[in-house]
Amino acid sequence: MPEFIVEWLNQNDIFTAMTLMEYWDGLVTTVQLVFLSLVIGLVVAVPLAILRTVKNPFVSGPIWLYTYLFRGTPLLIQLYIIYYGVAQIPGIQDTFWWTIFREPFYPALLAFTLNTAAYTTEIIRGAIVATPHGEIEAAKAYGMNWAMRIRRIILPSAARRAVQAYANEVIFMLHASAIASVVTIVDLTGAARNIYSRFYAPFDAFIFVALCYMALTFMLVFAFRKLENHLLRHQRPVSS
Repeated sequence: MPEFIVEWLNQNDIFTAMTLMEYWDGLVTTVQLVFLSLVIGLVVAVPLAILRTVKNPFVSGPIWLYTYLFRGTPLLIQLYIIYYGVAQIPGIQDTFWWTIFREPFYPALLAFTLNTAAYTTEIIRGAIVATPHGEIEAAKAYGMNWAMRIRRIILPSAARRAVQAYANEVIFMLHASAIASVVTIVDLTGAARNIYSRFYAPFDAFIFVALCYMALTFMLVFAFRKLENHLLRHQRPVSS
């Protein structure tokens, strides 16, 4: 085989390996960003949802305002405000916070966390409010205090009702994470954009990334379906 053909093949192998590695790094970044924002957002949302059901307006009011603001404005605008606005806070560049927020990953993580926490708070709150009154009365008759009712009756019951809506929120956050590339994060979409600008192949780059997002979505749907079947296993008819 002629030497120039061998060199051309070797060069193509190098380009292919570099392209796949860039896609892989983008996939890892996307999964990290979505996973961390969902975990932190869920941890924040559970106590907020409980406090959101309190009748005292001084307790539930600020939480309502927070959820209203973050559910009523686009995630992209929130990302821009946090990414570009943090640098404008007087004196922040002289503190240790600047070593964190000068990297685009952490402003994006904060924006995604606040956004998903707002939606998740309302999802859980709705599930808590929908708890059958008879379950609560039975818990009171059994002598459970408020904290025990929340922990042993209301939250487990609410989790079963909220799992479908929360699955949609998780998938929404996965798809919404594509906007992270606008603040120079090389996630899946950012990797596709880099490869497109390098090889001028928009269909190849973006269709491949679309298939990656679709595969991740199917994995999430499968996982939540298994979780839902596990949480609702007590409702299945007993086989004879």
